[in-house]
Amino acid sequence: MVRKIKAKLVLQLRNQNLSRRAIESAHGMSRHSIQAVLDAADRLGLGWGDVAEMSEAEVYAALFPGRGVRESVFAQPDWPRVHRELARVGVTLKLLHQEYVDTTAQAGQAVMSYDRFCRLYGDYAAVTGASSRVGHKAGRSIEVDWSGPTMELLDPTTGEISKVYLFVGCLPFSRYAFVEACLDMRQESWLRAHVAMFASFGGTVPRLVPDNLKTGVISHPREGEVVLNDAYREMAAHYSAAVLPGRVRAPKDKASVENTVSHVATWVIAGLRHEQFTSLAQLRGRIREQIDAYNRQPFQKRDGSRLSVFTTEELPLMQPLPAVAFEISSWAYKRKVGRNGHVVWAKNFYSVPFTHIGAHVDLRVTETLLEIYRGDERLTSHLLLPATTTNRYQSNAADLPEGRSFQAWTRARIDEWADRIGPATGTVIGKIFESVFIEEAGYDPALAVLRLSRRFSPARVEAACALALRGPIRSPRYAHLRPILDTGQDKIGHVPDRPESDDGGYVRGNAYYAGGTR
Repeated sequence: MVRKIKAKLVLQLRNQNLSRRAIESAHGMSRHSIQAVLDAADRLGLGWGDVAEMSEAEVYAALFPGRGVRESVFAQPDWPRVHRELARVGVTLKLLHQEYVDTTAQAGQAVMSYDRFCRLYGDYAAVTGASSRVGHKAGRSIEVDWSGPTMELLDPTTGEISKVYLFVGCLPFSRYAFVEACLDMRQESWLRAHVAMFASFGGTVPRLVPDNLKTGVISHPREGEVVLNDAYREMAAHYSAAVLPGRVRAPKDKASVENTVSHVATWVIAGLRHEQFTSLAQLRGRIREQIDAYNRQPFQKRDGSRLSVFTTEELPLMQPLPAVAFEISSWAYKRKVGRNGHVVWAKNFYSVPFTHIGAHVDLRVTETLLEIYRGDERLTSHLLLPATTTNRYQSNAADLPEGRSFQAWTRARIDEWADRIGPATGTVIGKIFESVFIEEAGYDPALAVLRLSRRFSPARVEAACALALRGPIRSPRYAHLRPILDTGQDKIGHVPDRPESDDGGYVRGNAYYAGGTR
């Protein structure tokens, strides 16, 4: 039959000056079929040069238009509409077939079976080059990962080269991509990249599909529940998304982003390989330009581009962004609340409700706020003190009971305590504050001296301070006073002879080892 003859091959062999008889004997073709192809080509004025770039099916269709096409007795669905509707949440081929049956039956036309409906939809998707919508729904998931290949930044002052890592996010339905450059792959960078990605997309989705990296997933057992990183779970919840990591060593679970990562290597890394970048902002700007061009690139086998499919079909189905972007936080676990009702963070003290003294609490720290949790209960919060301060107390009045022992220490409170012990003690405390560059740095050594009055009597501490001030030490501290009190030298008013030393302390004299008074 002429329908099955390889028309393009016949024209190619004729172009090579083979006769009809030679073609017939070499390829076992019917001479009538060969002649039909040659006659049709001559009639249409088509030579080998006209069909060389066409497929076999296209050549046959050009020579014999309409031949072999069968008309179906069944009413044909609107396949472009079926393809669009299948992208919506909850829409299935079964539902669309039922709607087709209802509409066609009302018109009194014959309807095709569900099996034929599914098969013809698959043929439509294959012929038009459109991706089947059975596997991915619009606005339902985002796949995220780190790119294996990296880029570089140059420090113009030192000439040092630093590595830059690329975060990649992809919407599987439209294949719309996002890329963010980061200086490391730590948790904070991972979360910041997600926040930037959601802002770039202009919406959120119910599912996040990451790899099983530790910044997102603590453990992913073969059986049982997946254990997520607290900060990652909190970020996903802020954007009303659930984290559904792909299976371990199963890249097909996030095939879209894996494919996008390979494209990023071409469009971003290779595309910018001749450019030198000296700042992260500069690099991010150029990456945005490259990814925008990538998203605008037309599909090879279907109409439109990633950008056009995203804006027209996917973005309208995505959930709106929350009113406020997620604030990046870090967690510190099992911090003990001190006897003064405060917990330590970054060398500063933050109050905790006094009923939790001695308990272990967890700290959630953002750029501006410190929150204190015990289990799932949020106990209190504080504005974060500047990173340049140390030994500062941040206290909420409601956290502390009545009583001076729970009040934050100040220079005035310390001087008042020293004056109650005696003038020599006040002088020692004054010298301590004179020796530090900021007032807060003197709180701890001053309190260490004053707390000696809890172990020894205030009179003895006063005598020890007076004795130490007569010695060679310019600013006596706890390390100088404690040996005087331990050896009882404050009782006899004797200071052992010793050279001046910056690291302080007294050695026991001969009288001690000779059985002198303790």
